[in-house]
Amino acid sequence: MEALLSTKKVSDFRYGLQGGLSIAIGYMPVALTFGLLARTTGLTIFETILMSMFVFAGAAQYISLSLIAVGTGIIEIILTTFIVNIRHFLMSASLSEKLEDDRLFKKLFYAFGITDETFTVISVKEGKVKTGFAFGVILISYGSWVVNSGIGYLIGEILPAFLQASMTIALYAMFVGLLVPSMKKSVKVMFLALIAGALNSVLLFTTSLSNGWSIVLATLVSAVIVEFIVMLKKGGIAYE
Repeated sequence: MEALLSTKKVSDFRYGLQGGLSIAIGYMPVALTFGLLARTTGLTIFETILMSMFVFAGAAQYISLSLIAVGTGIIEIILTTFIVNIRHFLMSASLSEKLEDDRLFKKLFYAFGITDETFTVISVKEGKVKTGFAFGVILISYGSWVVNSGIGYLIGEILPAFLQASMTIALYAMFVGLLVPSMKKSVKVMFLALIAGALNSVLLFTTSLSNGWSIVLATLVSAVIVEFIVMLKKGGIAYE
């Protein structure tokens, strides 16, 4: 009986690896680019790999690079990362209902391994999800992200100096490339981006706030303003 249970767990894990393979492949170019940009930002290869190992959040890591590039303090970086990844609370709560009961340390590992992609693969699986399956999905995705971050950094060492310098511009170009499609799909996102950008500019030129705190405050205030407008539009608040 124990042999059958062990075989079943191995099978679940293998299916998880297969389910996460497409994520691992998709992470490759993004992680490689992160490694390249991390080098041009001034991080060492160990700092780059450790960031991918302990953070494992693409958007947050890219934003951290941009904040590091302008000399932002650690507190501002932590707060910005928290704001960007706050959705993970809801994702974790959702998956806790989907996954079978297991030990706390395993649940902590799954919570750490949640990304938009791993969440999607795990959540769409029918029925209760076995821990072996979730472990397989997360492990292969995590491995791809960490390993390719290091490879990207090493590739950056052999690039010509002028290309390395241009990668700092590529970081901001990438953010524009991510933002514009979202703005086209959603008027809400467009207004959020415009208000946040305007507020950030006002704070920078009219206060003594650092770049980091200016970004944090502009993000929070713009999010509150946009959500308030949405509530008014939907009639969620009584007003005359």
